[in-house]
Amino acid sequence: MARLERPGGVELHWEERGEGPLVVLAPWWSGHPGVYEGLLSDLARDHRVVRWDARGTGESTRAGPYEMETDCSDLEAILEAAGGGAVVIGTADGANRGVHVAASREDLVAAVVALGTAPFARTHFEGSEGMIASDTVVDAFLKMVERDYRGALRSLLAATNTQMSEAQLRERVGFQVSYCPPEPAAARVRAWAQDDPTVAARETGERLWILAAPDVAGPWLPPVTERRRLTEALVPQAHIEEVEPETGPITQPGIAAAVIRRISAPLRLESSR
Repeated sequence: MARLERPGGVELHWEERGEGPLVVLAPWWSGHPGVYEGLLSDLARDHRVVRWDARGTGESTRAGPYEMETDCSDLEAILEAAGGGAVVIGTADGANRGVHVAASREDLVAAVVALGTAPFARTHFEGSEGMIASDTVVDAFLKMVERDYRGALRSLLAATNTQMSEAQLRERVGFQVSYCPPEPAAARVRAWAQDDPTVAARETGERLWILAAPDVAGPWLPPVTERRRLTEALVPQAHIEEVEPETGPITQPGIAAAVIRRISAPLRLESSR
């Protein structure tokens, strides 16, 4: 475990395990990194795996600002401290940060693996079936995060994880609330809703990989066929890896780990030369 000092007296908690090509998990707005423990443990068998707590969460300093630019700067600093040349794994706003840094610091980011869908702006979903396209729905969710954080998390998790029982939902909500309090969560959801990572995603080019499943994010996103069309139009050089329903990086982490091993294989060859 280590601490990384940042401007303003903020310290970021980060830890690493394993040996091999570098893999870094980028935090997302409310997610405890333990949610991806199965994937990280699998990868740690033959990779050097780094996970860190974004400012305001976990064991990092509980102080902002909680904005996209600052979080991207923190990710960049973590990658520099870890040695660079990393495969960055991200979901939701974590994927946005991954491509923002990848576009400007190719030396630090060998690849970005977006779990779920490509990093897009909300405007690109206008006219689609997904709830994310509705300003009314998104505004209502933002207000709910600010006023009833537990309720917002439960609502989101129930919609996107229909396999969870009531007991599992309560456990996950408690797990995430203990890790990420309401203030940074609300600020990061709002920053994510306002962010447009499309140019950065396009500039990341063939270093961007999307691990997509038909049931990802439930009703929040449009069908996988619409997401594929958007991806091919907006980030044509990106790689799309589609998996079967209910075989995502949480429920079946070995599938995501296998994809990441294919992506990192050239890095292993380079380091052995």
